[in-house]
Amino acid sequence: MTVQTVQPHPVDVASARGRIRPMRIIGGALIVLVAASIAWFLISNERFEWDVVAEYLFNPSVLMGLGMSIALTVIGMVLGSVLGTFLAAGQLSDFVPLRLACIAFVGFFRGVPPLVQLIFWYNLAYLLPSIDLGFVSWSTNDVITPLTAAIIGLSLHEAAYMAEIIRGGISSIDEGQRDGAAAMGFSRWHTFTRVVLPQAMRVILPPTGSQVIALLKGTSLVSVIAMGDLLHAVQVIYNRTYEVVPMLIVAVIWYLVVVTVLTLVQRRVEAHFGRGTTRTAQPATTGKEEQ
Repeated sequence: MTVQTVQPHPVDVASARGRIRPMRIIGGALIVLVAASIAWFLISNERFEWDVVAEYLFNPSVLMGLGMSIALTVIGMVLGSVLGTFLAAGQLSDFVPLRLACIAFVGFFRGVPPLVQLIFWYNLAYLLPSIDLGFVSWSTNDVITPLTAAIIGLSLHEAAYMAEIIRGGISSIDEGQRDGAAAMGFSRWHTFTRVVLPQAMRVILPPTGSQVIALLKGTSLVSVIAMGDLLHAVQVIYNRTYEVVPMLIVAVIWYLVVVTVLTLVQRRVEAHFGRGTTRTAQPATTGKEEQ
């Protein structure tokens, strides 16, 4: 007597139906309900004064303030990144005095709030009435304008954070990469710029993108030193018209627009430097093709 075994039918995974998950359906419905409630609140509440928002959204003074905020972000990020790179290299140096000086710099400027730094640099003339280089001298009030105070304060603050980001990215690279570069005759500088730093960019870029966005929002602090950024521009208008909420909405809209653009650029740059490290989907093969 022979026993026949029944072979199970192969299951086509591609055509299989997903399991119904009630909690996901409930969660999705709640999200839609909350979003609809927020949208209705924004539309139905007349105190938002959307007509005023539309009137001032492209106001020349608002656009000039937006341009100044973007310019401060670019200048602060470039100067902060350059100085942060040197600070990161200094913290990793085997020259102890340089390493300690860089660590102290980063610790100080990370610990002092940027608003305090801006106010301090703007009032530097109180401590230093003139800047004397021996052969030439300037009045501090002539040199430290709201613009220069904003650039110095934001750049130094950004340099401290970028130093830590770059240091973390460099430290993530295996020592074997440096040994291999040294075996090929690379100098320390060439090893850093051509071998270590390009590989560290995959680790450095995500937090750097967040720092750019944080710096853009941080430029709103320069309004306290009468710098004509976006927030200061809308403040000047609502101090005259008393339309505080609509003008703040104008600023919020422009901040969101610029942050969204920066986020998209960050994703593209990350994808560029992440090539070769992400998996690519393999085309599905059928049983007949395998046979």
